[in-house]
Amino acid sequence: MYKSFETTRLLMRPTGVQDAPFVYRLMNTPAWLRYIGDRNIKTEEHAASYIKKKMLPQLERLGFSNYTVIRKDDGAKLGSCGLYDREGLDGIDLGFAFLPEYERQGYAFEAASCLLESAQEDFGLEKVLGITDRENLPSQKLLEKLGFRQEGSLRLPREQEEVLLYVFRHEGH
Repeated sequence: MYKSFETTRLLMRPTGVQDAPFVYRLMNTPAWLRYIGDRNIKTEEHAASYIKKKMLPQLERLGFSNYTVIRKDDGAKLGSCGLYDREGLDGIDLGFAFLPEYERQGYAFEAASCLLESAQEDFGLEKVLGITDRENLPSQKLLEKLGFRQEGSLRLPREQEEVLLYVFRHEGH
């Protein structure tokens, strides 16, 4: 019913309740807690509830949301990549997070490149935003490698710290 994606090494399908154990693990990694923030996901049941309340409604409303990134050769769940309609942003935000053992292997670039292309071709988005913590240099480098340009900073609702705002515009727009 909803679109899934495939790259050379990866499958990306909409995150569902069956991914709760994986989401629980991902949202409690040191990098997630430091750079994205504690979402108070303390059990797999909390993760399942988060998927139902935060991810699935956007998928139903817009046709895109959070995708679980799976390595084709062994079925390992590596991380997540998605397009988010985030409160406080004027546009759709590309986000990504990977388990520590799968970082720095090109998976985030591969997944995010695929979703950026789909953002325009499948979902008609002429621009995509990216936000990142000032301290998160790997995320900033990845956004720049993908073709995003930094355009200032902002503070999201109910957040203490400002985040850097990046913008990607498809060619000719």
